Amino acid sequence: MMNKMKIKKGDTVEVVTGRRDDKGKRGEVIRVIPSERRVVVQGVNIATKHQRQVQAQGRNINPGIVKFEAPLAVSNVMLVCPKCHKPTRVGIVRAEDGSAKRRCKKCDALFE
Repeated sequence: MMNKMKIKKGDTVEVVTGRRDDKGKRGEVIRVIPSERRVVVQGVNIATKHQRQVQAQGRNINPGIVKFEAPLAVSNVMLVCPKCHKPTRVGIVRAEDGSAKRRCKKCDALFE
């Protein structure tokens, strides 16, 4: 079952709650995982993984410590309005042709 989310890939978001070093950071959404209600934000929630060397089926994965962005719960981030540059809640507005547009609840600006 696909869940509708108001945050999309390429949006700028701000972390409003979570780890102390990530709170208040802004970044671009790299990936959206609607089935888990999670987003991956560039430069936020950095995780460290110790990668073991693997030599199977012609693949050669180099060993070492790998840092990557781990998924965040979508409830921990807020969309940043491109007009007023503040974190805001998002509303949905229907156009005359029936298409849905996202709207900033603070300044009424439309996204995209």
